[in-house]
Amino acid sequence: MSLPKEEVEKIAHLARISLNEQDIPLYTHNLSDILTLVEQMNSVDTKGITPMAHPLDATARLRADIVSESNQRELFQSIAPQTEGGLYLVPKVIE
Repeated sequence: MSLPKEEVEKIAHLARISLNEQDIPLYTHNLSDILTLVEQMNSVDTKGITPMAHPLDATARLRADIVSESNQRELFQSIAPQTEGGLYLVPKVIE
């Protein structure tokens, strides 16, 4: 798929990217190549293929769910302007 120069300029404008006039042919070529690759990928028959979360079917190593810090709520709330019942009080900003 080949993009016209006007489309590249429009994309650059939408992305708020400033392009030099001499760079537009390079960007036109690169974006056209990307779109061609996407078309090729879309044309691949994937029926019967199970979607994967990871290409190597690896599992994440998990750490033990152990509390590693002490509860410091009293210390943190002692310097807060207003608290009540373990909660921070803030001014109402939405009516």
